[in-house]
Amino acid sequence: MKTRNFKKWKKPQGIFKIFLVFIVILFIQLCYLSLFTKVYGIDMQAFAKNRNTYKATIKALRGNVYTSDETVLAQTVSSYTVIAYLSPSRTGNSKKPLHVVDKVKTAETLAPVLNMTKERILELLSLDLYQVELGPGGRDITELKKEEIEALELPGIGFIEDTKRYYPNGDFASYIVGYAKKYDNDITGELGIEALYNDELNGKDGAIVQQQDRYGYKIPDTPETNIPAENGNDIYLTIDANIQRFVENVVDKIVETGKPEWVTISVMEAKTGRILGSASAPSFDPNKLNITNYENPLVSFAYEPGSVMKIFTYLCAMENGVYNGKATYKSGSIVIDGTPIFDHNKYGWGTITYDLGLERSSNVAVATMMQTLLSRDQLKKCLTTFGFGSKTGIKLPRELSGSLNFKYAVETAAASFGQGITTTPIQQLQALSIIANNGTMMKPQIVDKIVDSKTGEIIYKSEIEKVENVAAEKNVKYIRELMYNVVNSTRSGVTGSKYKIKGYDVIGKTGTAQYFNKETGKYSFKTLDYIYSFSGMFPKDNPDVIIFATAKKPNNFNSLPNGVTTLMKDIATYRNTFNNEKTLNTSTSYVLEDYRGKETLDIIGELKKHELNPILIGNGKYIVDQYPAPKITVLDNDNVIIVTNDSKITIPDFKGWPKKDIQAFAIKAGIEVEFDGYGYSYEQNIKANTVLNDKEKLIIKLKDKEI
Repeated sequence: MKTRNFKKWKKPQGIFKIFLVFIVILFIQLCYLSLFTKVYGIDMQAFAKNRNTYKATIKALRGNVYTSDETVLAQTVSSYTVIAYLSPSRTGNSKKPLHVVDKVKTAETLAPVLNMTKERILELLSLDLYQVELGPGGRDITELKKEEIEALELPGIGFIEDTKRYYPNGDFASYIVGYAKKYDNDITGELGIEALYNDELNGKDGAIVQQQDRYGYKIPDTPETNIPAENGNDIYLTIDANIQRFVENVVDKIVETGKPEWVTISVMEAKTGRILGSASAPSFDPNKLNITNYENPLVSFAYEPGSVMKIFTYLCAMENGVYNGKATYKSGSIVIDGTPIFDHNKYGWGTITYDLGLERSSNVAVATMMQTLLSRDQLKKCLTTFGFGSKTGIKLPRELSGSLNFKYAVETAAASFGQGITTTPIQQLQALSIIANNGTMMKPQIVDKIVDSKTGEIIYKSEIEKVENVAAEKNVKYIRELMYNVVNSTRSGVTGSKYKIKGYDVIGKTGTAQYFNKETGKYSFKTLDYIYSFSGMFPKDNPDVIIFATAKKPNNFNSLPNGVTTLMKDIATYRNTFNNEKTLNTSTSYVLEDYRGKETLDIIGELKKHELNPILIGNGKYIVDQYPAPKITVLDNDNVIIVTNDSKITIPDFKGWPKKDIQAFAIKAGIEVEFDGYGYSYEQNIKANTVLNDKEKLIIKLKDKEI
């Protein structure tokens, strides 16, 4: 019998033992993976789920901002970036080239369209990349520009679609509306209504969550979550587009004729507190963000108001039962605590009644009241009751409260005629509503309603807010009589006669405040260093609108009253305040319709029938845009800009055009414009009837019409 050779089995046994160890380890690992929810600190179920989970954001569309008559002030529109595919791999086996083949021809063709040099485009097309953006000229282009480029049929040229915030009317109520900018993929409001109502306008983004394989396809029979986006709500302002247009035009006119450092004019509906229009200069175009001041003058300019405050000092004396309008005082000057206070003409009008003191805007009249009739505490209490020294609460950001800091006798006297204290234009409008409403103060409103953009449901509707019994009716009526005399009296020394309109019963009060130089810490005594103001309303006995206008350091004293009287005539005609019996404006008005989608030739005929001047952008058959917007009231001989579905731009003869119309043409045509001077166009660098082949900058020289 042979014995086995166990030495030959030692090596296989060793190998078997090694494999056995590995098998045991793998078995233990399998048990660990199978029996435990966490492996090495990792939640395996979540890991497996997330590895295949795809989540895509569905962007909510930002809501629009409208005027009360549905003129669009802010909207989100599609924009495009031009890209060039450079790699031949994109064409592959396609018979039609899908990448840029002739780089020189492509650069030459696109250069004038994108307002870029041929050399720069060729440089981009020569990069060793799969694709490239053609910027800056090819970024953020409009739908019309995209169609123009597509018509060129250039191989390898494509587009990336995006969205942007667009302001169809440019510099129109821009400080009220504000602006929004895009950061990464989100639009964020940074000024005005756009900022204050950012969350309301933005809505909520949605999302799609699903399981995908490594090729990007949805895995069958796996759950999918679809969270729809909630688009932003639409906001309707109290602004009336027609009145806003009147105000904007008047502000431009004041800038042209008076060249003030700044000017602001606002109009409020007397019975409701609704702001119907508000404009200022300098201003800005939210599309360009050519902004130099980030504060809204309506709510964020707090300055010494001057003699418009005498209205409220007089009312305060009446409210305290100490006023006798027939009582007399000596005008000219008064010394308080060693400090002389003078009337604006330095010598006064002798001994006159207090009623005449307001008519002639006498500083000594109110200073004497503070010495003999009223105390500091009484004046401060009155001004606080009338809304000064605190915010009005209007729905606009960065509102200032102003200040009522006066303590000593001379400071109190100065406060009585609007020096040494600060107020804002919105506070002035609010306080003037007391005069218009027989003692009831109306809280200012700027947002009319908020509407669900999807369902049309009104989510918020503003209500009239009022503070009743702020002043006695008899005292308010007395003040209105005095304010009527300020404007309409035929006596010498009247300060508001430049605001008088024949046939209108305008009431008001002027203000001329010395300019306080913060750098020197002193008041300026230079001839032009004043802030001029006007507080006015009409009709006298039942005011319909309230106007507050102010300009800093204009070099033409007549620019403000000329502008404001024009504005009052326009508003009275538009609102039919006097049933057209007293208005002097004989122009025929016409309310524009929505011409978008209609045939160009038909609308040209209709506009000419109403004695309007249609200005065409392109020679297309159909209309895609217009200026002014639908529902805006225009007067005969006004320009109406019609944008057609054709990208060819012919430059019109701008002679005699106002600046705002030229700006509107440039915005709609997508061209850059530069102005030299103020007023109306009299010279242009591009000849009329020239068809633009490139994006040459339009330069317009302006001057006043009367020159």
